[in-house]
Amino acid sequence: MQATRLTLICHARTVAQKQARFGLDEPLDADWLAKRADSDHRCRGVGQWLCGPELRARQSAEWFGAEPQVTPALADCDFGRWRGSCVDDLLKTEPQAVQTWLDDPQAAPHGGESIARLCQRVDEWMASLQDRPGHVLAVTHPFVIRAALVTALGCPAASFNRIDIEPLSAVELRFNGVWRLRIQESS
Repeated sequence: MQATRLTLICHARTVAQKQARFGLDEPLDADWLAKRADSDHRCRGVGQWLCGPELRARQSAEWFGAEPQVTPALADCDFGRWRGSCVDDLLKTEPQAVQTWLDDPQAAPHGGESIARLCQRVDEWMASLQDRPGHVLAVTHPFVIRAALVTALGCPAASFNRIDIEPLSAVELRFNGVWRLRIQESS
């Protein structure tokens, strides 16, 4: 039986990321828009292209020449009233709320989605892929990729904030009875 191969690519950089702000539905950074992503080995043999609904995810997928299927489960974490807010400003005005959010995966002091709920959403989406062999490539957000790693590795949600995902980085997971993280040699 053929395994399910899931490649998760983080969207390209946005101005919000450069400014350490929680994202809105902003476009990619103009500097990044001037570049074109090269087609590479991650894109060969892709049976299904997916992306989150936000503009930054759709624009990044288009770099690869893809016409992705927009998938709501790949949406960024809902940061509620913190959307568009600078992290440094929140640390000054709501330090306890930020610390609670960082320490407790069940907490959503911003009124949006908790990390635990995000991980559950991504886990449910990944479970829907388990019976679909072939290569699925999804362009999404750092928080979604972190949730996928927590799910695949069976880590507690508390480990979520120990993972960094860079713009345009890729993570490959394989499912053949169990999700596995696959690290490939760079070419």
